[in-house]
Amino acid sequence: MAEQLALRGDEKLLDLGCGNGFIIEELLPHMPAGSFVGLDVAPGILQSARKRLDGADIQAEWVEGSADELGRFQDSSFDRAIALYMMHYVDDIDQALAEAARVLRPGGLFILGTDHPDSLGEMHEVHFKALRQMNDVPSALFKSSPKNRISLTNGQEQLQRHFRNVRTHAWKDELLFPSTGAFLDFYQSHNHCSASSIPGLDLGEGFFEELRCRVGHQVNQIITQKGHFKVTKHTGLIICD
Repeated sequence: MAEQLALRGDEKLLDLGCGNGFIIEELLPHMPAGSFVGLDVAPGILQSARKRLDGADIQAEWVEGSADELGRFQDSSFDRAIALYMMHYVDDIDQALAEAARVLRPGGLFILGTDHPDSLGEMHEVHFKALRQMNDVPSALFKSSPKNRISLTNGQEQLQRHFRNVRTHAWKDELLFPSTGAFLDFYQSHNHCSASSIPGLDLGEGFFEELRCRVGHQVNQIITQKGHFKVTKHTGLIICD
């Protein structure tokens, strides 16, 4: 991503959905005279970003807000803007993309990070198989991932409504898990494939304990046979100006 941003070192950059600021931290060596604005909807995680970069010799501003509501920023305010693996959560994606284009200066770049819908397919396969084995599972848990709202398959078309030049830089790689525990840590960090992040759906820890057990049993069988459990990642960047 740093290569695709083509940084001189003095840009002003907007990180939409900045999370705990780790991307900004990674970009610091590339922008010694630059400045950053990190925007996120979650005040707690913004506090984590402040703490992470406390003491760093940078100009940084942390803003609580949504990517589809950038009215606080004037037109042509930023040289670069990034939105990495978060746009599928935004209520109004088209408005967010329009706002990203509006706040960019002429000659600026916007980079969207997203996945192909089949990314992490092996993880989703064992997840849904485990759900089908369980009793009284809410139908909402079988709905498609929100990532399908904007992905490598449809993102370029959505971005072309707002940017003149749009190109995709995609790649594949693999994660090989040598132990069931290592995979389950990864699986849980993805909110059990979003099952534990559906608003208003409180399933209780017992439900997720059974789900992890059933998923873990499948993964353990595969590791016993093959020596590892493979998860294929198909991800990429869409670069816009």
